[in-house]
Amino acid sequence: MAKPGGGGGGTDEEELVKAASAVIEGDGQKVVMAVRVSKSRGIWGKSGRLGRHMSKPRVLAVTAMFSSKGQQKKALIHVLKYSSGGVLEPAKLYKLQHLSKVEVASNDDCTFTLGFDNFRSQTVSPPQWTMRNTNDRNRFLVCILTTCKDMVGHLPKVTGIDVVEMAIWAKAHTPAVASQTNAQIGSTASSLEPNDLKVTVERDLVSQAEEEDMEALLGTYVMGIGEAEAFSERLKRELLALEAANVHAILESQPLIEEVLLGLESAMVCVDDMDEWLGIFNVKLRHMREDIASIESRNNKLEMQSLNNKALIEELDKLLGRLRVPSEYAASLTGGSFDEARMLQNVEACEWLTGALHALAVPNLDPCYANMRAVKEKRLELEKLKTTFVKRASEFLRNYFASLVDFMISDKSYFSQRGQLKRPDHADLRYKCRTYARLLQHLKSLDKTCLVPLRKEYCRSLNLLLRREAREFASELRASTKASRNPTLWLEASVGSSQVAANADTSSVSEAYAKMLTIFVPLLVDESSFFAHFMCFEVLALVPQGVPSASVNKGDSHSDDLNDEDLSPMDADGNDLKPGKDAAELKALNEALKDLLDGIQEDFYAVVDWAYKIDPLRCISMHGITEKYLSGQKADAAGFVRRLLDDLESKISSQFNKFVDEACYQIERNEKSIRPYGVFPYIPRFATLATRMEQYIQGQSRDLVDQAYTKFINVMFTTLDRIAQTEPKYADVVLLENYAAFQNSLYDLANVVPTLAKFYHQASESYEQACTRNITSIIYTVFDKLFQFGRKIEDLMYTIPAEEIPYQTGLFKTDLRKVLRATLPVMDKLIATMYKRLQKNLTSEELLPSLWDKCKKEFLEKYESFVVLVSKIYPTEDTLLSVAELKEMLAM
Repeated sequence: MAKPGGGGGGTDEEELVKAASAVIEGDGQKVVMAVRVSKSRGIWGKSGRLGRHMSKPRVLAVTAMFSSKGQQKKALIHVLKYSSGGVLEPAKLYKLQHLSKVEVASNDDCTFTLGFDNFRSQTVSPPQWTMRNTNDRNRFLVCILTTCKDMVGHLPKVTGIDVVEMAIWAKAHTPAVASQTNAQIGSTASSLEPNDLKVTVERDLVSQAEEEDMEALLGTYVMGIGEAEAFSERLKRELLALEAANVHAILESQPLIEEVLLGLESAMVCVDDMDEWLGIFNVKLRHMREDIASIESRNNKLEMQSLNNKALIEELDKLLGRLRVPSEYAASLTGGSFDEARMLQNVEACEWLTGALHALAVPNLDPCYANMRAVKEKRLELEKLKTTFVKRASEFLRNYFASLVDFMISDKSYFSQRGQLKRPDHADLRYKCRTYARLLQHLKSLDKTCLVPLRKEYCRSLNLLLRREAREFASELRASTKASRNPTLWLEASVGSSQVAANADTSSVSEAYAKMLTIFVPLLVDESSFFAHFMCFEVLALVPQGVPSASVNKGDSHSDDLNDEDLSPMDADGNDLKPGKDAAELKALNEALKDLLDGIQEDFYAVVDWAYKIDPLRCISMHGITEKYLSGQKADAAGFVRRLLDDLESKISSQFNKFVDEACYQIERNEKSIRPYGVFPYIPRFATLATRMEQYIQGQSRDLVDQAYTKFINVMFTTLDRIAQTEPKYADVVLLENYAAFQNSLYDLANVVPTLAKFYHQASESYEQACTRNITSIIYTVFDKLFQFGRKIEDLMYTIPAEEIPYQTGLFKTDLRKVLRATLPVMDKLIATMYKRLQKNLTSEELLPSLWDKCKKEFLEKYESFVVLVSKIYPTEDTLLSVAELKEMLAM
């Protein structure tokens, strides 16, 4: 694109258009024009002082977008900036349809600003664009105006430049500008629509008619239009002539002016008279306004007084309604009965009394009424009613709770009897108590302190019932359970009928203990939850979701009593309370539950002691059962049941530890009674005990059993070492036999129990060490001369060279031959002696083959080392028995 009027080559413009086209991406967009500019900031309305600061090079590119039929759809101005590498990249985008103003700076014809009507903030000055010369500016502005006229349908406001000058410049450069612009747009349209689509667009800045009018106007000034001085003289002469004509016209109109002045004087007289009359009327009106304002003020005061009197009468009527005590409620509060049939009237009276006291409180009653004598007297009257009713209701409920429990205790059918286990059923008791649940809630709202003695009386009465039920149930449970007693002396040295009895089935003992928990743990949890709700404790629900104990009590037909709406806690205003409101309330609940359930643990302890006497190992299964129930109570808000289970778990663990201590004492007693040879009896008996203990493991009792294993085995190994040391001569034989017996008896269990596997490996290492010591001792005893000679050689090799050893006293070659003559000819007899010594003190014949194999292997290794040593010191000696010959001899 060539620059009209000079200033740049067409090749540079074409390259700029190609670079801009490569940067601008979009469907149907075609670069119409691209020009280099310099960007700076200015202020609207101050074009004469537009300052430039921090000018940045930019490229302005005008693009046109066409529809599928070749019609122009959208025109855009793209602002492109140079990246750090000198490559163009998009910076900003403007839509020509929002172009509202084009302002050319007065101090610089090459600088202009573009105003858009969709700027987010009009307070921010638009950027200034500076061209390289006026031709670039005119060509860019003509392109923008032409595009706006064709595609947008309206022209923006142009200031700071003469439109006529622009039209003249455009007309002078029409061939270059129009051809290039039409070529760009036309090529785009032809590329989008190949079917000979013809688009006729007017590219002129002004229409033909406007151009003709402009030529006619300029034609009137043909004379002298080319000479500025002549044209200026002509304009001066015409101005003087026009001024002379105006003066002449003024002089001719003098009579008319005089007539007008006379009319004005008469009008002034009339105006003065009117002003005087208006002053008189204004004084009268002022007095009238003052009278009317006074009348309106008095009338407003009377109306305000009337309204106040009416409002006061209404308020007094409301206050009298609050102060009146209905006779039926007064009768119920002071002397009514608390029978079940009368409870609805009592509750209604409580609700009225609570509301009346609440209405007379200062936040709900206007403070100006609070000090009135009538209000004070009525408040005292209501307080007396409240005190009287609370006292009567509290006394009735204390007697009622005691009478209910006394009636149940006196009836033996409520408890377990001989030959019949009775599940405690408190459905009827809860139903009768639930009748007074709403009354208790109102008592709490009236006087919180009255609940303390009521809670204590309820806990005292129900505690008697629960302890009686637990005692009778536990006694009958023990009496109805058939189980033979197992001895506690599991690891006693004597063997006989007691060991046979130890294998008897005692599972009924664990089942009895589980039944005790199954019946009473849900009962205690339910009683705790019922008590918390019934006695209006503001705490979380006591029965957590998913607790096994809660699902066990399926036989209770009234188990849904806990969710009854009568038991939901309320505050003094009758609103439902959110759970977990106060930690002090939870503390008070736990203290009350201790009074409610304390003492019942003794019956659980009795069942544990009874089970321990029958079979101490049943502590393992009871521990697992207790742990299962304990894990179900982790989310319990009231912790008495959890503490009860904790105490039971501790009790069971203590009993089992007592059994473990007694068994360990039995093992330690063997240190004095057992002779130090052979397999000790507690080794195989421990395997029997461990097998039985594994059968009793339930749930979380694995740790309890593993701790017992650790204590048993540590005592066994310690006792074994002590017994073995009483006869040092046979210590290794005793150790290897007992450690072997330990491994053989616990092989199967060690494969499945990690704790036993650890001690199995410990016993295996001790067995190997004892075998090594015993075999080494036998070898050095039988072949003492042979290996003693070798030890002398090894000792001297640390101090003198090997070639000097044959010359030392006692190590001559003749000394070596004496040792060989004393040993090698009778080698077979010495080997037989070694076998007999190994067999002599061994009581377990099944260990002999493996020990003899180890002995032969150890002897071959030592003899081979001796042969190597002799060959090194006495290289010419050939009377030695070879290792291969010794292997054949040992194999025979």
